[in-house]
Order: sequence, then C-alpha cells, then structure tokens
Amino acid sequence: MTASAVALETVSEADVYLYAGVSGDLNLAHINETYAQNTFFKTRIAHGMLSAGFISAAIGMQLPGPGTIYMRQELNFKAPVRIGDTVTARVEIVEINTEKKRVRLKTTCVNQEGTVVLDGEALVSPPKA
Repeated sequence: MTASAVALETVSEADVYLYAGVSGDLNLAHINETYAQNTFFKTRIAHGMLSAGFISAAIGMQLPGPGTIYMRQELNFKAPVRIGDTVTARVEIVEINTEKKRVRLKTTCVNQEGTVVLDGEALVSPPKA
C-alpha cells in the first residue's frame, strides 16, 4: 500500500508552555531552562506527547481523515524534540481490514535533520463513507 499523509510543524516555546498547561505536565525538563541545562539533553525538550499529537493531526485531518477514531497507538520515542525543531509526522497505510472496518498505520516523526524522533503504529476506525 502506498497511501500516506504528512503533517509539518515547527515546535515553538509557546507550544511547549501551552501543552504543559493543558496537559498538566509541568516537568522541569520542558519548562525550566536552568534545570534542563543540567539534564542529559542540556536544554529544554518538548513533551513527547506533543510530537505524538502531530501524528494525530495527520490521521484526523488527512489519512484516513475527519471522523477517524483512534483505537490504539504504539509509540517509540527515539530522540528529543527541541524548541525550534521542525517535525514532520508521516502516516502510511500498512493494512486495511474491511471486515472489521479498521486501518493499521505506520507512524513516524522526523526532525529537520532527518532524525527519527518517534515511530510506532496506529490502529484506527476510518470515517463512515
């Protein structure tokens, strides 16, 4: 199968703060530069689930599109996303089960350098025709 969709987003400082506020995840690695400078990453990083949201956007808005219902998402966080990184989320159809009305998707996010920051697989129920 070759059908795929892409969503592109540059992560801003506002995105990180808004996500922290909405989710309640105020981990200092995301919101406090002084603290983050003493971590393994040496600077603040975006929430992993913020990047996962870009996959959700590609699924819900493009493929399969509006009306799609998430059933499962497997995520493997491979590399950090830093403020200012541009993340490209890609979803690709792996399998269509017409009997069960399910679509299995390969999901990937890469940064502007081509580094895979997240990958996994989703199972969705496509919109009713």
